[in-house]
Amino acid sequence: MSPRGLKPPLYVMTHDVAVQVRGYLTVFGTLLVLTLVTVGVSYLELPEVETVAVALSIATAKAALVAMFFMHLKGERAMVMWPLGLTAFLFVALLGFVLMSEGDHLFGTRFADAFHIGD
Repeated sequence: MSPRGLKPPLYVMTHDVAVQVRGYLTVFGTLLVLTLVTVGVSYLELPEVETVAVALSIATAKAALVAMFFMHLKGERAMVMWPLGLTAFLFVALLGFVLMSEGDHLFGTRFADAFHIGD
């Protein structure tokens, strides 16, 4: 019997739950701090490209934390990780292809009124 009068399996199970909750709270605190860092970076007078790069890197770290701990992917086998990695790679490749094909006229283009030609 445990000190609390519970049978050993119940005592062990409650200890495991307490460890899991502590881990979840730690991840939650980390996500909260990263969110505050993102807000703090937005108030810095950084150039636009650097601001976006820092914000995207923080968002990537937050997404990795959520995927590893809240989606329970931290201890998964390689059979689950390979499709996830392939999906992420193909998503980035597709986004890159779209930006390469459409990026030549995103910046500096002046769109004229479609109904008035040559005014």
